Amino acid sequence: MKLCSIASGSSGNCIFAGTETTSLLIDTGISGKRIEAGLNEIGHTAREADGILITHEHADHISGLGVMARRYGIPIYATRGTWEAVLKCKSVGEIPKELFQEIAPDQDFTVGDIQVSPIAISHDAAMPTAYLLRQGRKSMAVMTDLGMYDSYIIGKLQNLDVLLLEANHDVHMLQVGTYPYYLKQRILGEKGHLSNELSGRLLCELLHDNFKTVILGHLSKENNYEKLAYETVRLEIDMGQNPYRADDFPIHVAKRDMVSDVIEF
Repeated sequence: MKLCSIASGSSGNCIFAGTETTSLLIDTGISGKRIEAGLNEIGHTAREADGILITHEHADHISGLGVMARRYGIPIYATRGTWEAVLKCKSVGEIPKELFQEIAPDQDFTVGDIQVSPIAISHDAAMPTAYLLRQGRKSMAVMTDLGMYDSYIIGKLQNLDVLLLEANHDVHMLQVGTYPYYLKQRILGEKGHLSNELSGRLLCELLHDNFKTVILGHLSKENNYEKLAYETVRLEIDMGQNPYRADDFPIHVAKRDMVSDVIEF
C-alpha cells in the first residue's frame, strides 16, 4: 500500500492512497492543476483514479473537486450530509450527480482491492468522516479535522500500519495570535482541530509493536510550524503511559504546499 500527502494544511488538502491496482484521492482541496502535477510527481495520473473520498465540505478539502469530477468522471464517495453541503458551494460548480456514491460512517465499502471504512469525526461540518483503508492485513488511516477524540476513535484506529494524523496548532500560538476570539474558540472546541499535544496523546493510544510510521498533517499556517509539531508530538510520546518512545518509529510532517515523501509498506 502507498500513502502520500500531495498537500496538507489549513490552505488545502489532498492525499493519495493506493495499491498496485487501485488509486484513491482523499479530498481535493487544491487546484486541479496542482493535484495532477502532484500525482505525476509520484508516478500516477488523475485519469487512473478509481475514486475520490471526501471528508467534509470545507473549501480546503473540496476546492478542486468540481474540476476533477468534470474532467475525469471520477466517482465521489461522501456522506449524504457532505454531498448536500458540497452542492451548495457555488465555487465548486456543477458536478454530475451520477458520480455521487453515498456512504455512511461504520459501513464499509470496497473500491478495487481496497476496503474503505468511514469513521465519524467531531468537526463543524455537515456529516464529516475520516477514512481507514485496508488491503488484506495491511491498513492505514487519514484522520484530520477533528476537535476531539474518544473511545470510538481509539477503537477504530487500533493495529494500524500507517497513520496520517492531524497536528493542527500549538495552543499557545493560537491563543496569543491574531485570530478573532470566535475563531480561536472554534478551533479549540470539540468540533475544531486537534492541537499538537492532543495529536501526540491520541498517538500514544494507538502505538503497537508493528506500527510503522505516522505522518503529522493539516498544520495551521498561522498557528504552528513543522519543527514545533514534530517535537511536541515526540515529547507527548516520550512522556506517555506506554512502553514506546518517539525514536521507535519514523515521524514525518506533511508539507503544506508541496508533495511529501511516499510511504510504502
